[in-house]
Amino acid sequence: MSDTVVTVVAIFLAAILMFIFPLMSTADRTDDISTQAVDTATTEFVDQIRSTGKITQNDYDNFVQTISSTGNAFDVELEVQILDDNPGKKVTEAEMTKVGENYYYSKYTSQILDKVNSDGVMYLKQGDIVSVTVKNTNRTISAILKDFIYSVTGNNSATITARHSGIVNVNGK
Repeated sequence: MSDTVVTVVAIFLAAILMFIFPLMSTADRTDDISTQAVDTATTEFVDQIRSTGKITQNDYDNFVQTISSTGNAFDVELEVQILDDNPGKKVTEAEMTKVGENYYYSKYTSQILDKVNSDGVMYLKQGDIVSVTVKNTNRTISAILKDFIYSVTGNNSATITARHSGIVNVNGK
């Protein structure tokens, strides 16, 4: 009887070593490739905005389509910090004509997409700051397997993320 139990345990351990761990490794590599693709697409999208000074509906749709081609669902957060020039003048001994301090105010995803959807384009000016954050909203196979084996990942953890930001180099109009 004890030989049968040992044999069953050995078969069970062999199955885990032969199937589960290679599957986990493959799923991890898939997540790594998806992360790299999303990071590259995010960087290209932000750099295109920085170099043209505008966010267009076509560019945004292409970006969403590119990151969705990884087979995952994503939450895309956009933020544009718009440079608000303060027209007040300050007088100092060093510089008599210095313009007052510059302040930024932010527009977020819903405001940006409303503008882009209604006008087809949102123009930015030199000095504005663009920031894009992407997180997956679905649970990948790797996260499911890790949760099953290790019970440490949790339900709300994003395994595929990307963030890129930069200052707009040109005026959009």
